Amino acid sequence: MTDFATIPLWIILPIALFLVIGSTLTLLGAIGLVRLKSFYDRIHAPTLGTSWGTAGIVIASMLFGSYIEGRAVIHEIALGLFITITTPVTLILLGRAALHRDRLEKADHLPEELRSLPEARDRAASD
Repeated sequence: MTDFATIPLWIILPIALFLVIGSTLTLLGAIGLVRLKSFYDRIHAPTLGTSWGTAGIVIASMLFGSYIEGRAVIHEIALGLFITITTPVTLILLGRAALHRDRLEKADHLPEELRSLPEARDRAASD
C-alpha cells in the first residue's frame, strides 16, 4: 500500500491536469445537454464529455496506476476505446430515429428539405 503523501510532484501534476481537463469537458457536455434547446443540438453536447473527457480521465488513471503498480497499466485503454467507439454510433442511431419520427409527424421545426421521407422523394423523382 502506498502512502499518497509520498507520491512525487512530477507524477501528481500531470495526473491532476488530465483529471481537471477530463472532468471539465465532461461537465461542459452535461451543461450542454441541459441548456441546448432542440434534441438535435442536445445529442452533440454529451459526445464531448464521453470522448475527450473520458480520454483525460483514462490517461490520468493510467499514469496513477502505472506509478502505484510500478509497471505499465494499459487495460484502461480498452474502456476508453469502448466508450469512444460506441458514443458516435449511439449518436447516429438516436439522430436517425428522431429524424424519422419527426418526418412521420411532419414536425414544423425541420427544414423543408428534410420534411419528406426519402422514399417519397425517390417516388417523386421517378414520376
